[in-house]
Amino acid sequence: MPVYERRSLLPVSTTELYAWHARDGALERLLPPWQEAILEHSEGGLADRRLVMKMRLAGPIWRRWVARHDGHEPGRWFRDVQDEGPFARWVHTHRFEPEGAGAVLVDSVAYDLPLGGLGAFVGGSFVAAELDRMFRFRHQRTREDLERHRGGNKMRVAISGASGLIGRQLGAFLTTGGHEVLRLVRREAGPGEVRWDPARGTVDAAALEGVDAVVHLAGESVAGGRWTAARKKEILESRRAGTDALARALAGLDRKPKVFVSASAVGIYGDTKDREVDEASDPGSGFLADVCKAWEAAADPARAAGIRVVHPRIGVVLSAAGGALAELRTPFSFGVGGPVGSGEQWFPWISMDDTIGALHHLLTAQAEGPVNLVAPAPVRQRELASTLGRVLKRPAVMPLPAFAVRTLFGEMGSEVLLAGQRVKPRRLGELGFSWLRTDLEAALRMELGR
Repeated sequence: MPVYERRSLLPVSTTELYAWHARDGALERLLPPWQEAILEHSEGGLADRRLVMKMRLAGPIWRRWVARHDGHEPGRWFRDVQDEGPFARWVHTHRFEPEGAGAVLVDSVAYDLPLGGLGAFVGGSFVAAELDRMFRFRHQRTREDLERHRGGNKMRVAISGASGLIGRQLGAFLTTGGHEVLRLVRREAGPGEVRWDPARGTVDAAALEGVDAVVHLAGESVAGGRWTAARKKEILESRRAGTDALARALAGLDRKPKVFVSASAVGIYGDTKDREVDEASDPGSGFLADVCKAWEAAADPARAAGIRVVHPRIGVVLSAAGGALAELRTPFSFGVGGPVGSGEQWFPWISMDDTIGALHHLLTAQAEGPVNLVAPAPVRQRELASTLGRVLKRPAVMPLPAFAVRTLFGEMGSEVLLAGQRVKPRRLGELGFSWLRTDLEAALRMELGR
């Protein structure tokens, strides 16, 4: 029976390391973003947890994975075994061993492939490489999350857009760090949830009494197809009306939050060409710039009530689980990727982990108003294409001409794909934020496990 093992020395105690794994959100943080998996059910704690997931094996082939925890020693180890899934046998032991002032994280997996010796002959080396790829990612993310959580008081944080690409990861990051997270939902609220209806402007304000912070991420995607008049109205109102409703609800609370982090986007600068912009720069022109201006202004009721309001102007978040990188990954993997338009437009990127880290930083940093959430070194779109091709070991020479973008996507293509922003994150640097990934290739390799 093959056994895979990975060990990493981390600068925390075994108690802290065990507690991080025991909290809600740990699985979300540990699932590699390039692996398509859907968590269908989870119940119990580390001693008796049962998980049901669906995982994509290849193309349209999905496989159900059912695992249960069948033993643990608090602060030292726990074990999960597969009851149903792609392996003939899977026993994963997580150990936390003291060493000096820190702890060694040990992941040990004993497994058998289906079809016995034939399965091992055909897929053994591939599975071993995939396990190493996955656990390399898991150990790095565990280390980085634990280091970002060191020190500071625990908070009660409400999040809108908590089921979105950024919101899911932010919620998981905060809960594994020991913070309490309330998720705003449009359906009937359950435990740890707050009911709201942004379209109608209603919020269960009583459920928000006493929260320390609110992070507002909800809003209709701008990249969901051509911008018809109806679609543009939906995009604008999803941001303006939702922000206004939440800001007014917070302003009316007896125990107001210390901070309202209300998202915006670098689209507020319009197409900057080669002009470098920072938070002191004037807004640009175009539909996205107008949306962002209305979006930020809608938070005024909270500002007027004395709540510290921060607008993270978020760039293009790189995540293999969704957004721009997930859309680019498929054509580039098949060798048909390349620059969009001229490729000269600036691409204001930021890694997912730095997006989450920056939002966490803004909860306590004494910042108000706009803060650009981008990496310190934006690149041109053609550099993105060549770097992604290099990471995936594929050619990146199939351009998507500007006329084709305009024909296929209309105004959306012109503003989202052919325009660019050369954005400088001046305020984040002044606030003492430390980026994990300032190099594009390193960020892509982390997200894609390459």
